[in-house]
Amino acid sequence: MAEVIVTMEVGSDGVALITISNPPVNALAVPILGGLKDKFAEAMRRDDVKAIVLTGKNGRFSGGFDINVFQRVHQNGDISQLPDVSVALVTNTIEDAKKPIVAAVQGLALGGGLEIAMGCHARIAAPKAQLGLPELSLGTSKPILSEEGKKLGLIDAIVPPQELLKVSRQWALDIAEARKPWEVKAFNELVVSDTSKGLVHVFFAQRAISKVPNVTDIGLKPRTVKKVAVIGGGLMGSGIATALILGNISVVLKEINSEYLLKGIKTIEANVRGLVARKKLAQAQAEKVLSMVKGVLDYSEFRDVDMVIEIFSEIEKACPPHCILATNTSTIDLNLVGEKIKSQDRVVGAHFFSPAHVMPLLEIVRTEKTSAQVILDLMTVGKIIKKAPVVVGNCTGFAVNRTFFPYTQGAHILLHLGVDLFRIDRLISSFGLPMGPFQLQDLAGYGVALAVGKEFATAFPDRTFRSPIIDLLIKSGRNAKLFPLRKTTLSGKNNGKGYYLYEKGSKPKPDPQVFPIIEEAKRLVNLTPGGKPISITDQEIVEMILFPVVNEACRVLEEGVVVRASDLDVASVLGMSFPSYRGGIVFWGDLVGAKHIYTSLKKWSEQYSNFYKPSRFLEERAKNSVPLSAPLSSTSSRARL
Repeated sequence: MAEVIVTMEVGSDGVALITISNPPVNALAVPILGGLKDKFAEAMRRDDVKAIVLTGKNGRFSGGFDINVFQRVHQNGDISQLPDVSVALVTNTIEDAKKPIVAAVQGLALGGGLEIAMGCHARIAAPKAQLGLPELSLGTSKPILSEEGKKLGLIDAIVPPQELLKVSRQWALDIAEARKPWEVKAFNELVVSDTSKGLVHVFFAQRAISKVPNVTDIGLKPRTVKKVAVIGGGLMGSGIATALILGNISVVLKEINSEYLLKGIKTIEANVRGLVARKKLAQAQAEKVLSMVKGVLDYSEFRDVDMVIEIFSEIEKACPPHCILATNTSTIDLNLVGEKIKSQDRVVGAHFFSPAHVMPLLEIVRTEKTSAQVILDLMTVGKIIKKAPVVVGNCTGFAVNRTFFPYTQGAHILLHLGVDLFRIDRLISSFGLPMGPFQLQDLAGYGVALAVGKEFATAFPDRTFRSPIIDLLIKSGRNAKLFPLRKTTLSGKNNGKGYYLYEKGSKPKPDPQVFPIIEEAKRLVNLTPGGKPISITDQEIVEMILFPVVNEACRVLEEGVVVRASDLDVASVLGMSFPSYRGGIVFWGDLVGAKHIYTSLKKWSEQYSNFYKPSRFLEERAKNSVPLSAPLSSTSSRARL
């Protein structure tokens, strides 16, 4: 193992060159931070040192601080467990220095490495050096190159690699010092906040999804998937095809006629052109990507595909024996699909979220017969196309849709209790979701809402609330579609009216004309005590919508639909846009407390509806003061994985 050291050499020009050496990325381990502090102190004491240049060995400045330290702080709630020597202490040392310090950045300066560079009095970088704060990637941060850093004022000069140290030495002899003493106080407050805990939890939870027992730990190697057949070029199929070709995987797009095929190809082209317009893809790359999709009307091109997405009994005959047989459906029992296929071990669910080339989650659904090799192969494909692959068991709605089916149901109950729908949406948006449940229904389309509602009513009749509101909206001629390329499942003209009014070029506007429709729904299904709207606080509204979601998450955990609770947190953040700074649905449930959630649900179930009845899992965790995220005992789970 390479030695972790910090060295200092003083040149004849009076510039001390301090070098970080901790292969492979010069991470800021505690010994490195201590070494930096000591070398800076030595340089300050020495009369022959006029200025300092800080750099990293082997063409890398520093990959940053090890955030595993944060986990120990979170587990014990004790900020004193932060190491005495920290990034903040080093940056303070730099800022307090009476001699100028210049960062010579090559390769990368990430996380704490960038913080230290920013603390220096100047930053000189080589071309293409990567700058960023990856620990904030769960929020709004993204890495940039040194050229963009120069435009932003983060980098003072860019020079060829061979001149980096020479120019940095020259800068170091002439510049002045700076000071920002308030950063440590703010950091110490934020590092123990719920927001910090939530973001760090999601960061590590996303790493954990790549570890699946009896799949990734049994010595299997992923097979290469070079070519995929996608059946159907609608919104979802074209989105999946786009994601695949962006990952350098060739696609055969199959449709039933030339008209639909042309529409599918044009949708893929529009997806890719959109990335170019948003400067997320170069024009040259776009042309190459689009050349990787081929449209067909028969199965002749299926003979050498490695995977096909969408299954029916005839498809097996057209594909080679090794071909993975995947389906994106979330409404059909995959075990039933597999019954019609001879090679049932090749059948797997590949559940993308719309739009498939944008949404980062891929649910990999394992049937009773799916082989570990197929699961591993699909996990690898997911990573190649920049999705977070979460392995889940086969059940109605899989993990994400199953967990969140109470989301709109809870909103409907509040509507029937007399709570203003626009108030509900505002509060849920303020909580951190991108939109409230009613605007989400407008976005998805009422046909989807009816189909999903019917599916869950069949699967879980004991806890389904049946509101007539969607039927009444359709009957009144409302059909607010937000995606012009989506084929409507409803008859009638797209008139831009739903719960909201949608006009081109403007934000959705609450539509007061929807209130008579709501009153009719309340008349048909009356929940209000004595016919009067309930009095309810903002916090109670959020809880009456999200506590049932936590309750369903408890059932998902008890049934073993996911490998671990943190997988469901990742799925909720990436699949349903649950705010990452709240840590995911289970993590948030633990922050709120199982006892409070259980007590509230029990009260509401007695007052309003069996929809709120607490699950057995939640009741046991609440009564025994056990976190919802605690692992299941070997006898308590009906595992589906």
